[in-house]
Amino acid sequence: MNQPVNPADIHKAIVEQQKIQDRKKLMVNGVLLLLLLAAPFVMYPVFLMKILCFALFAVAFNLLFGFTGLLSFGHAAFLATGGYTTGYLLSHFSGLTTEVGIIAGTATATLLGLAFALLSIRRQGIYFAMVTLALSQLVFFFFVQSEFTGGEDGMHGIPRGELFGLINLEDNLNMYYFVLVVFIACYLLVQRIVSSPYGQILKAIKQNEPRAVSLGYNVDRYKVLAFVISAALAGLAGSMKSVVFQLASLNDAHWHMSGEVILMTLVGGMGTLLGPVVGATFVVNIEYQLSQGPLRDWVDPILGGIFVLTVLAFRSGIVGEIQKVIKKNLG
Repeated sequence: MNQPVNPADIHKAIVEQQKIQDRKKLMVNGVLLLLLLAAPFVMYPVFLMKILCFALFAVAFNLLFGFTGLLSFGHAAFLATGGYTTGYLLSHFSGLTTEVGIIAGTATATLLGLAFALLSIRRQGIYFAMVTLALSQLVFFFFVQSEFTGGEDGMHGIPRGELFGLINLEDNLNMYYFVLVVFIACYLLVQRIVSSPYGQILKAIKQNEPRAVSLGYNVDRYKVLAFVISAALAGLAGSMKSVVFQLASLNDAHWHMSGEVILMTLVGGMGTLLGPVVGATFVVNIEYQLSQGPLRDWVDPILGGIFVLTVLAFRSGIVGEIQKVIKKNLG
Protein backbone atom coordinates (compact mmCIF):
# COMPACT_ATOMS: atom_id res chain seq x y z
CA MET A 1 0.00 0.00 0.00
CA ASN A 2 1.08 3.53 -0.70
CA GLN A 3 2.25 5.47 2.31
CA PRO A 4 0.16 8.59 3.05
CA VAL A 5 1.81 11.82 2.02
CA ASN A 6 2.93 13.93 4.94
CA PRO A 7 1.99 17.62 4.38
CA ALA A 8 5.02 18.64 6.46
CA ASP A 9 7.34 16.83 4.02
CA ILE A 10 5.70 18.59 1.06
CA HIS A 11 6.12 21.96 2.74
CA LYS A 12 9.76 21.17 3.55
CA ALA A 13 10.45 20.17 -0.07
CA ILE A 14 8.85 23.38 -1.35
CA VAL A 15 10.92 25.49 1.07
CA GLU A 16 14.13 23.72 0.03
CA GLN A 17 13.35 24.23 -3.65
CA GLN A 18 12.66 27.91 -3.03
CA LYS A 19 15.99 28.26 -1.21
CA ILE A 20 17.82 26.68 -4.15
CA GLN A 21 16.10 29.08 -6.57
CA ASP A 22 16.94 32.05 -4.35
CA ARG A 23 20.61 31.01 -4.23
CA LYS A 24 20.72 30.67 -8.01
CA LYS A 25 19.09 34.07 -8.41
CA LEU A 26 21.55 35.61 -5.95
CA MET A 27 24.51 34.13 -7.82
CA VAL A 28 23.26 35.45 -11.18
CA ASN A 29 22.63 38.89 -9.71
CA GLY A 30 26.07 38.91 -8.10
CA VAL A 31 27.84 38.06 -11.36
CA LEU A 32 25.87 40.71 -13.24
CA LEU A 33 26.68 43.30 -10.56
CA LEU A 34 30.41 42.62 -10.84
CA LEU A 35 30.22 42.93 -14.64
CA LEU A 36 28.35 46.22 -14.39
CA LEU A 37 30.83 47.63 -11.87
CA ALA A 38 33.76 46.81 -14.15
CA ALA A 39 32.05 47.70 -17.44
CA PRO A 40 32.95 51.46 -17.63
CA PHE A 41 36.65 50.56 -17.59
CA VAL A 42 36.17 48.46 -20.72
CA MET A 43 33.39 50.26 -22.63
CA TYR A 44 32.37 53.88 -23.17
CA PRO A 45 30.39 54.94 -20.03
CA VAL A 46 27.85 57.07 -21.95
CA PHE A 47 26.90 54.11 -24.14
CA LEU A 48 26.51 51.94 -21.05
CA MET A 49 24.31 54.59 -19.44
CA LYS A 50 22.10 54.59 -22.53
CA ILE A 51 21.66 50.83 -22.15
CA LEU A 52 20.82 51.19 -18.44
CA CYS A 53 18.24 53.93 -19.09
CA PHE A 54 16.49 51.89 -21.77
CA ALA A 55 16.78 48.75 -19.63
CA LEU A 56 14.94 50.55 -16.83
CA PHE A 57 12.33 51.72 -19.34
CA ALA A 58 11.85 48.12 -20.51
CA VAL A 59 11.70 46.79 -16.93
CA ALA A 60 8.98 49.36 -16.19
CA PHE A 61 6.98 48.35 -19.26
CA ASN A 62 7.41 44.64 -18.50
CA LEU A 63 5.83 45.10 -15.07
CA LEU A 64 2.65 46.21 -16.81
CA PHE A 65 2.75 43.99 -19.90
CA GLY A 66 4.69 40.90 -18.84
CA PHE A 67 3.28 40.47 -15.34
CA THR A 68 -0.14 42.17 -15.53
CA GLY A 69 -1.05 41.49 -19.16
CA LEU A 70 -1.79 45.11 -20.11
CA LEU A 71 -0.33 46.13 -23.47
CA SER A 72 0.29 49.87 -23.45
CA PHE A 73 1.18 51.75 -26.63
CA GLY A 74 1.64 54.97 -24.68
CA HIS A 75 4.68 54.47 -22.48
CA ALA A 76 6.74 56.90 -24.56
CA ALA A 77 4.64 59.69 -23.01
CA PHE A 78 6.03 58.91 -19.54
CA LEU A 79 9.61 58.62 -20.77
CA ALA A 80 9.36 62.02 -22.48
CA THR A 81 7.47 63.70 -19.63
CA GLY A 82 10.15 62.73 -17.13
CA GLY A 83 12.89 63.92 -19.49
CA TYR A 84 11.31 67.26 -20.37
CA THR A 85 10.34 68.07 -16.78
CA THR A 86 13.80 67.32 -15.42
CA GLY A 87 15.48 69.10 -18.31
CA TYR A 88 13.39 72.25 -17.89
CA LEU A 89 13.89 72.47 -14.14
CA LEU A 90 17.65 71.90 -14.26
CA SER A 91 18.04 74.36 -17.16
CA HIS A 92 16.00 77.20 -15.62
CA PHE A 93 16.69 76.87 -11.90
CA SER A 94 20.43 76.97 -11.32
CA GLY A 95 20.16 76.30 -7.58
CA LEU A 96 18.32 73.03 -8.12
CA THR A 97 20.33 69.88 -7.46
CA THR A 98 20.20 67.04 -9.95
CA GLU A 99 18.40 64.54 -7.73
CA VAL A 100 15.59 67.05 -7.07
CA GLY A 101 15.15 67.58 -10.81
CA ILE A 102 15.00 63.84 -11.39
CA ILE A 103 12.50 63.33 -8.56
CA ALA A 104 10.32 66.12 -9.98
CA GLY A 105 10.40 64.54 -13.45
CA THR A 106 9.49 61.15 -11.99
CA ALA A 107 6.63 62.66 -9.96
CA THR A 108 5.20 64.40 -13.03
CA ALA A 109 5.31 61.17 -15.04
CA THR A 110 3.63 59.38 -12.12
CA LEU A 111 0.73 61.84 -12.10
CA LEU A 112 0.40 61.51 -15.86
CA GLY A 113 0.39 57.73 -15.45
CA LEU A 114 -2.44 58.00 -12.92
CA ALA A 115 -4.46 60.09 -15.39
CA PHE A 116 -3.80 57.57 -18.18
CA ALA A 117 -4.76 54.68 -15.91
CA LEU A 118 -8.06 56.20 -14.77
CA LEU A 119 -9.04 56.91 -18.38
CA SER A 120 -8.03 53.56 -19.88
CA ILE A 121 -8.02 50.85 -17.24
CA ARG A 122 -11.67 49.80 -17.74
CA ARG A 123 -10.89 48.87 -21.32
CA GLN A 124 -9.33 45.54 -22.24
CA GLY A 125 -7.21 44.09 -25.02
CA ILE A 126 -6.84 46.13 -28.17
CA TYR A 127 -9.20 48.82 -26.84
CA PHE A 128 -6.89 49.46 -23.88
CA ALA A 129 -3.88 49.62 -26.21
CA MET A 130 -5.61 52.08 -28.55
CA VAL A 131 -6.71 54.36 -25.71
CA THR A 132 -3.16 54.54 -24.36
CA LEU A 133 -1.85 55.24 -27.87
CA ALA A 134 -4.37 58.07 -28.38
CA LEU A 135 -3.52 59.63 -25.02
CA SER A 136 0.19 59.34 -25.78
CA GLN A 137 -0.28 61.13 -29.10
CA LEU A 138 -2.05 63.96 -27.30
CA VAL A 139 0.99 64.31 -25.08
CA PHE A 140 3.26 64.20 -28.15
CA PHE A 141 1.40 67.06 -29.84
CA PHE A 142 1.45 69.04 -26.60
CA PHE A 143 5.24 68.77 -26.55
CA VAL A 144 5.42 69.72 -30.23
CA GLN A 145 3.43 72.91 -29.67
CA SER A 146 4.95 73.94 -26.32
CA GLU A 147 7.67 76.57 -26.29
CA PHE A 148 9.43 75.22 -23.20
CA THR A 149 10.28 71.94 -24.98
CA GLY A 150 11.94 73.63 -27.94
CA GLY A 151 9.44 71.95 -30.28
CA GLU A 152 11.08 69.92 -33.02
CA ASP A 153 14.52 71.24 -32.04
CA GLY A 154 14.30 69.67 -28.61
CA MET A 155 15.78 70.83 -25.31
CA HIS A 156 19.58 71.12 -25.41
CA GLY A 157 22.33 71.88 -22.94
CA ILE A 158 20.67 70.37 -19.87
CA PRO A 159 23.24 70.65 -17.06
CA ARG A 160 24.17 67.50 -15.19
CA GLY A 161 24.99 69.49 -12.08
CA GLU A 162 26.04 67.93 -8.82
CA LEU A 163 24.50 65.07 -6.88
CA PHE A 164 23.50 66.25 -3.39
CA GLY A 165 25.63 69.31 -4.13
CA LEU A 166 28.77 67.20 -3.62
CA ILE A 167 29.42 64.78 -6.50
CA ASN A 168 30.21 66.29 -9.89
CA LEU A 169 28.07 64.49 -12.46
CA GLU A 170 29.87 66.10 -15.39
CA ASP A 171 32.39 63.32 -14.86
CA ASN A 172 31.14 60.34 -16.89
CA LEU A 173 32.35 57.79 -14.34
CA ASN A 174 30.46 59.48 -11.50
CA MET A 175 27.38 59.77 -13.69
CA TYR A 176 27.59 56.10 -14.66
CA TYR A 177 27.69 54.83 -11.09
CA PHE A 178 24.81 57.10 -10.13
CA VAL A 179 22.69 55.71 -12.99
CA LEU A 180 23.78 52.18 -12.06
CA VAL A 181 22.71 52.61 -8.42
CA VAL A 182 19.31 53.95 -9.49
CA PHE A 183 18.86 51.13 -11.99
CA ILE A 184 19.76 48.42 -9.46
CA ALA A 185 17.42 49.93 -6.85
CA CYS A 186 14.53 49.97 -9.35
CA TYR A 187 15.32 46.46 -10.60
CA LEU A 188 15.27 45.12 -7.03
CA LEU A 189 12.04 47.01 -6.38
CA VAL A 190 10.35 45.35 -9.35
CA GLN A 191 11.78 41.99 -8.27
CA ARG A 192 10.27 42.50 -4.82
CA ILE A 193 6.92 43.58 -6.25
CA VAL A 194 6.71 40.54 -8.52
CA SER A 195 7.52 38.10 -5.72
CA SER A 196 5.16 39.77 -3.22
CA PRO A 197 1.49 38.81 -2.65
CA TYR A 198 0.56 41.86 -4.74
CA GLY A 199 2.69 40.54 -7.58
CA GLN A 200 0.99 37.14 -7.37
CA ILE A 201 -2.36 38.87 -7.73
CA LEU A 202 -1.10 40.70 -10.82
CA LYS A 203 -0.08 37.36 -12.33
CA ALA A 204 -3.50 35.93 -11.48
CA ILE A 205 -5.18 38.87 -13.22
CA LYS A 206 -3.05 38.28 -16.30
CA GLN A 207 -3.81 34.55 -16.41
CA ASN A 208 -7.53 34.67 -15.64
CA GLU A 209 -9.08 38.04 -14.75
CA PRO A 210 -12.67 36.75 -14.31
CA ARG A 211 -11.44 34.21 -11.75
CA ALA A 212 -9.57 36.95 -9.88
CA VAL A 213 -12.80 38.97 -9.81
CA SER A 214 -14.74 35.95 -8.55
CA LEU A 215 -12.25 35.59 -5.70
CA GLY A 216 -13.17 39.07 -4.52
CA TYR A 217 -10.22 41.11 -5.79
CA ASN A 218 -10.81 44.64 -7.04
CA VAL A 219 -8.82 44.06 -10.22
CA ASP A 220 -9.18 47.64 -11.50
CA ARG A 221 -7.48 48.97 -8.38
CA TYR A 222 -4.60 46.51 -8.72
CA LYS A 223 -4.19 47.35 -12.41
CA VAL A 224 -4.24 51.11 -11.74
CA LEU A 225 -1.49 50.73 -9.16
CA ALA A 226 0.60 48.61 -11.55
CA PHE A 227 0.11 51.20 -14.29
CA VAL A 228 1.17 54.05 -12.00
CA ILE A 229 4.29 52.22 -10.77
CA SER A 230 5.22 51.39 -14.35
CA ALA A 231 4.71 55.01 -15.45
CA ALA A 232 6.81 56.27 -12.54
CA LEU A 233 9.74 54.00 -13.43
CA ALA A 234 9.44 54.95 -17.11
CA GLY A 235 9.49 58.63 -16.11
CA LEU A 236 12.56 58.01 -13.96
CA ALA A 237 14.28 56.41 -16.96
CA GLY A 238 13.44 59.47 -19.06
CA SER A 239 14.68 61.85 -16.37
CA MET A 240 18.02 60.09 -16.09
CA LYS A 241 18.33 59.86 -19.87
CA SER A 242 17.89 63.62 -20.25
CA VAL A 243 20.61 64.24 -17.67
CA VAL A 244 23.00 61.69 -19.20
CA PHE A 245 22.73 63.07 -22.73
CA GLN A 246 21.93 66.64 -21.64
CA LEU A 247 19.11 66.49 -24.17
CA ALA A 248 15.35 65.90 -24.31
CA SER A 249 13.78 65.45 -27.73
CA LEU A 250 10.52 64.52 -29.41
CA ASN A 251 11.93 61.12 -30.30
CA ASP A 252 11.23 60.05 -26.72
CA ALA A 253 7.56 61.06 -27.03
CA HIS A 254 6.91 59.51 -30.44
CA TRP A 255 4.80 56.35 -30.76
CA HIS A 256 7.85 54.68 -32.32
CA MET A 257 9.49 54.70 -28.87
CA SER A 258 6.49 52.87 -27.40
CA GLY A 259 6.92 50.25 -30.11
CA GLU A 260 10.62 49.99 -29.41
CA VAL A 261 10.13 49.19 -25.73
CA ILE A 262 7.65 46.45 -26.74
CA LEU A 263 10.35 45.02 -29.01
CA MET A 264 12.93 45.12 -26.19
CA THR A 265 10.59 43.29 -23.85
CA LEU A 266 9.58 40.61 -26.34
CA VAL A 267 13.12 39.97 -27.60
CA GLY A 268 14.51 39.69 -24.07
CA GLY A 269 11.67 37.66 -22.63
CA MET A 270 8.26 38.97 -21.59
CA GLY A 271 7.30 38.09 -18.03
CA THR A 272 10.89 37.48 -16.88
CA LEU A 273 12.85 39.81 -14.63
CA LEU A 274 16.09 39.75 -16.60
CA GLY A 275 14.47 39.60 -20.05
CA PRO A 276 13.84 43.34 -20.54
CA VAL A 277 17.44 44.13 -19.52
CA VAL A 278 18.80 41.64 -22.06
CA GLY A 279 16.35 42.87 -24.69
CA ALA A 280 17.27 46.52 -24.17
CA THR A 281 20.97 45.66 -24.37
CA PHE A 282 20.41 43.69 -27.57
CA VAL A 283 18.29 46.33 -29.32
CA VAL A 284 20.50 49.29 -28.35
CA ASN A 285 23.59 47.42 -29.55
CA ILE A 286 21.92 46.39 -32.83
CA GLU A 287 20.84 49.98 -33.48
CA TYR A 288 24.32 51.30 -32.77
CA GLN A 289 26.13 48.72 -34.88
CA LEU A 290 23.78 49.12 -37.84
CA SER A 291 23.90 52.93 -37.71
CA GLN A 292 27.70 52.82 -38.02
CA GLY A 293 27.71 50.70 -41.20
CA PRO A 294 26.25 50.58 -44.69
CA LEU A 295 22.87 49.39 -43.36
CA ARG A 296 22.19 52.62 -41.45
CA ASP A 297 19.07 53.31 -43.58
CA TRP A 298 17.73 49.83 -42.88
CA VAL A 299 17.67 49.95 -39.08
CA ASP A 300 13.88 50.05 -38.75
CA PRO A 301 13.17 47.27 -41.30
CA ILE A 302 15.78 45.03 -39.66
CA LEU A 303 14.33 45.65 -36.19
CA GLY A 304 10.89 44.93 -37.64
CA GLY A 305 12.18 41.64 -39.02
CA ILE A 306 13.63 40.74 -35.62
CA PHE A 307 10.26 41.53 -34.04
CA VAL A 308 8.39 39.27 -36.47
CA LEU A 309 10.94 36.47 -36.03
CA THR A 310 10.66 36.70 -32.26
CA VAL A 311 6.85 36.56 -32.31
CA LEU A 312 6.76 33.63 -34.73
CA ALA A 313 9.67 31.47 -33.59
CA PHE A 314 10.96 32.63 -30.17
CA ARG A 315 7.90 33.79 -28.28
CA SER A 316 9.62 33.32 -24.94
CA GLY A 317 12.45 35.66 -25.90
CA ILE A 318 16.17 35.20 -25.26
CA VAL A 319 15.93 34.70 -21.50
CA GLY A 320 12.77 32.62 -21.75
CA GLU A 321 14.32 30.24 -24.28
CA ILE A 322 17.46 29.88 -22.16
CA GLN A 323 15.32 29.08 -19.12
CA LYS A 324 13.46 26.42 -21.12
CA VAL A 325 16.74 24.77 -22.19
CA ILE A 326 18.10 24.82 -18.64
CA LYS A 327 14.87 23.41 -17.22
CA LYS A 328 14.77 20.67 -19.87
CA ASN A 329 18.39 19.57 -19.45
CA LEU A 330 19.06 20.23 -15.79
CA GLY A 331 15.60 19.95 -14.31
